[in-house]
Amino acid sequence: MKKEKETMAEKRILMIAGDFVEDYEIMVPFQMLLLVGHKVDVVSPGKKAGEQVVTAIHDFEGHQTYTEKRGHNFTLNATYAGVTADAYDALVIPGGRAPEQLSTDESVLDLVRAFVESGKPVAAVCHGPQLLAAAGVIKGKKISAYPACRAEVLLAGAEYQSVPMDGAVTDGQFVTGPAWPAHPAWIGQFLKVLGTQITP
Repeated sequence: MKKEKETMAEKRILMIAGDFVEDYEIMVPFQMLLLVGHKVDVVSPGKKAGEQVVTAIHDFEGHQTYTEKRGHNFTLNATYAGVTADAYDALVIPGGRAPEQLSTDESVLDLVRAFVESGKPVAAVCHGPQLLAAAGVIKGKKISAYPACRAEVLLAGAEYQSVPMDGAVTDGQFVTGPAWPAHPAWIGQFLKVLGTQITP
């Protein structure tokens, strides 16, 4: 008898970005989540579907910190105005320069808080946890981030997790990683929290 394959439930995922979001950290998760069958809306405050955000490439070239170069333009596929956490199953926050600017927008902070308060999965990478720290939602949680964000994570009451650049940390609904080399671990752990099973 032929065994029927189970169909994975599609999740609606919101990704929030801004100008100079890190190139890999927006494009790779966006494509990978689409690949496994999820619906991903990418929004930016003050921008509509079809408009673009500029990206930055953060690279590790042997210096004390990353270098920064101009990246691709990323075309948004949804409009920020009117977005609510109720319409989505999870939130993704890529890194780069964007989180420091997004953290000054109270509507963004309220949106992040709504996801967290509802218990929905939240994935943040590199500088993304700056937004979680600004929203005041990580107290007592184990959180990874780019090492330069360590002080912000600690000041927000979280337990900063120093992991290799290709590592990631899951604590309840939160999945965090230190930079784009963590994508396999970070996205893999996020898929588990989402309940996504990938079988050969």
